[in-house]
Amino acid sequence: MLDAQDRILLMKGRLPSDPTGPGAWFTVGGGVEPGETMVQAAMREVIEETGFSDIELGPLIWRREAVYSDRQQRPWRFSESYFVARCAGGEVSRAGWRALEREFVDDVRWWSLAELIACDEPVFPEGLADLMSRVLAKDSFACDGN
Repeated sequence: MLDAQDRILLMKGRLPSDPTGPGAWFTVGGGVEPGETMVQAAMREVIEETGFSDIELGPLIWRREAVYSDRQQRPWRFSESYFVARCAGGEVSRAGWRALEREFVDDVRWWSLAELIACDEPVFPEGLADLMSRVLAKDSFACDGN
């Protein structure tokens, strides 16, 4: 999610498996509901997590897979797809957040690319600053994802 100043929106939260941990910054998004496409899920998640509805959704630019553990140390496989999305920006609304998001998300803020590159806190997915550098260097949403 990029605003009109090319800042990226990140959320800071803690993992349910480590609720007292320091947390990490991550992109807006979430799971695909039954019957949804990835595009529909991306739009729904952005609206739920930000309150922004005037969103321009661009292409899928990156995919990754990872395995994390929940509180009971059960492994969860994440298959993640990253789209470029744009909006005017502004203050995020938490009205659409679920209980888990309210419990584990501690902060939300817009980051310039320079701030993201300089960040000394954990940011997920790893390599996000490099990916955003490539996305922002393009004249449009297009990015080869490599």
